[in-house]
Amino acid sequence: MTVTFLGTGTSSGVPMIGCTCEVCCSLDHRDQRLRVSVHLAIGDQSIVIDSGPDFRQQMLRARVTHLDALLFTHEHKDHTAGLDDIRAFNFRQQTDMPVFGEPRVLRQLQQEFAYIFAEHKYPGVPRVRLHPIERDDEPFDMLGISVQPLRALHHKLPVLGFRIGGFCYLTDANHIGPETRAHLRDADVIVLNALRREQHISHFTLAQAIEILEEAKPRRAYLTHISHQLGRHLDVEAELPPWIRLAYDGLKVEV
Repeated sequence: MTVTFLGTGTSSGVPMIGCTCEVCCSLDHRDQRLRVSVHLAIGDQSIVIDSGPDFRQQMLRARVTHLDALLFTHEHKDHTAGLDDIRAFNFRQQTDMPVFGEPRVLRQLQQEFAYIFAEHKYPGVPRVRLHPIERDDEPFDMLGISVQPLRALHHKLPVLGFRIGGFCYLTDANHIGPETRAHLRDADVIVLNALRREQHISHFTLAQAIEILEEAKPRRAYLTHISHQLGRHLDVEAELPPWIRLAYDGLKVEV
């Protein structure tokens, strides 16, 4: 499996509009973060987790020319706003796009993108095929790939991460229970959110993320959903153990 980090920033992105802090003014490309998303190349299957508002730019930058499925962690706009841009893949591939998410998330998509699901569709709207993730306690099949949901809380909102083989992806969380912690153990790679150093109502801090990773003991770990408040990429990485790295846009990882 090849994992490409399409975006590693928080909901406002980095740099943040109007901000002149040292991170937002940094010339290091690793400090320039689009909204959080990853691309998974699994054999000949091409999967994207979350299509935020930067989806089109991310697809072009990563040169993704084929997409087999879209998988959603939850319904917040920084994870769903780019859904309309799957039209390009509909046109190229001449097929509906399989979209996987919890029933609540799919209902939200149907509300926010009502024109996609209208009885009488406007020509050229995106074409999707919805696949509800009904349970969080057992794997589901995604195009022949076994995916284990990872339940977490984003403040009081239930969200999902996913484990595929030895790869675990969990973002937008500030609490995970014992069942999810068990699924994280002994993974090859864990991707986990670490928003900033200070306490936050709905995201893990840097210290909290490190504590979870030290318990899980993966071979490697990458931090994502990073805000400008965390600090410059170069400075933060110098504080971390060698097996934990900050992800950055465009990073590719083999699992």
